[in-house]
Amino acid sequence: MPTGFYPKALMLRMFNTPDQRKVRAGLYSLLGVLVGLCIGVADSNADIFMFTDESGTPHFSDVPSDSRYRLFMHSESEGTNVGAPQRASSVKRTDREIFTQEIKRAASFYQLDEALLHAVITVESGYNSHSVSRKGAVGLMQLMPDTARRYKVTNSFDPAQNIHAGAQYLSNLLVQFDNNIPLALAAYNAGENNVRKYGGHIPPFPETKAYVLKVMDFYQRYR
Repeated sequence: MPTGFYPKALMLRMFNTPDQRKVRAGLYSLLGVLVGLCIGVADSNADIFMFTDESGTPHFSDVPSDSRYRLFMHSESEGTNVGAPQRASSVKRTDREIFTQEIKRAASFYQLDEALLHAVITVESGYNSHSVSRKGAVGLMQLMPDTARRYKVTNSFDPAQNIHAGAQYLSNLLVQFDNNIPLALAAYNAGENNVRKYGGHIPPFPETKAYVLKVMDFYQRYR
């Protein structure tokens, strides 16, 4: 068993406060994902690093900012999306602060953890409101055209509209998947139909697996 993998009883002791229940539930789903990542993934966006802290909590990141991180998964990059951040580590505090009030309003309105919205935006666009992916996802929360239409967005480059539509979508996904944060994130990245297609598990797409790990890592940092 690799370092950082824990039986359910220990996980319950590690994450036993009310504020940590969603993270604990999410980590249950990540156990299966991490096993898949160990098998060897060729198409992901970045290397994934891991360390286990003094309390026994595993940490995963594509940005090894702590000297305790060790390479967990190596993957070859096939290039970045047009307008996407080169690396999430390049995001500055001032970039986050520009949109903090709008993110706070959206988080409050849709009953989301503000830190989760910040984590999604960090990974999706690096706070670049003009970001456009190769697949046509636009803005801070990288709304696809169908998603923008679903939530009545008239201008996906408008930060307020983009943040609120993305927050509403994420909130709806959390309801659909019983507040399981990793599953909701997987659905945000790959679509809810793909999550259902694979039996309510994170789809076996390298990009989606790496995406969930990245967002969860930033979520822990921002909490």
